[in-house]
Amino acid sequence: MNREPAIRCEHLTRRFGKLTAVNDVSFDVAAASIFGFLGPNGSGKSTVIRMLCGLLAPTSGGATLGGIDVVRNPDQVKPRIGYMSQQFSLYRDLTVDENLGFYGSVYGLSRDALQRRRQAVKQIVGITGQEARRAGTLSGGWRQRLALACALIHEPEIVFLDEPTAGIDPVARRSLWDLLFDLSAQGTTLFVTTHYLSLIHISEPTRPY
Repeated sequence: MNREPAIRCEHLTRRFGKLTAVNDVSFDVAAASIFGFLGPNGSGKSTVIRMLCGLLAPTSGGATLGGIDVVRNPDQVKPRIGYMSQQFSLYRDLTVDENLGFYGSVYGLSRDALQRRRQAVKQIVGITGQEARRAGTLSGGWRQRLALACALIHEPEIVFLDEPTAGIDPVARRSLWDLLFDLSAQGTTLFVTTHYLSLIHISEPTRPY
């Protein structure tokens, strides 16, 4: 039985004046998979993500997320996706709980839904016990966990992670990948950009069965 891919990208191209940042990119991403998008810094990976998220219109080509045309209906796509940017972009002066509350309100969660999801994502990413700490005081690994929690607060079907393991130590990197495998097993589609070739070869989480 054929299933609609979670992401379908067809001949996606983006030019900035005379500069071609993305040239004729096509691929499909299966639902509930982890899709590694490999390329060196400056190769256009972030530009592709911005187009897929409906934040930047392509010069030509198109894409669908869950069957929704990103170019024609970007506002329908945005509630169904989460985005974790390459640079830590949360509010450093706010606590862990305050950041989660802010992002939940941005996505329009009710008070009851926000309370439920805030507890759920803290358990999912393993940040319970850090609620009162300001984001700016967290280590690199804890910051990435918080950023992932904020991206998951509204239960998106697809999550884009732009270089999620950059700047964190190997132990934190392995831990983050274990979290991603868990999310994929639960049905979330993950689109992960990286310039680390070794990460693309990670096929199983390191935990007992």
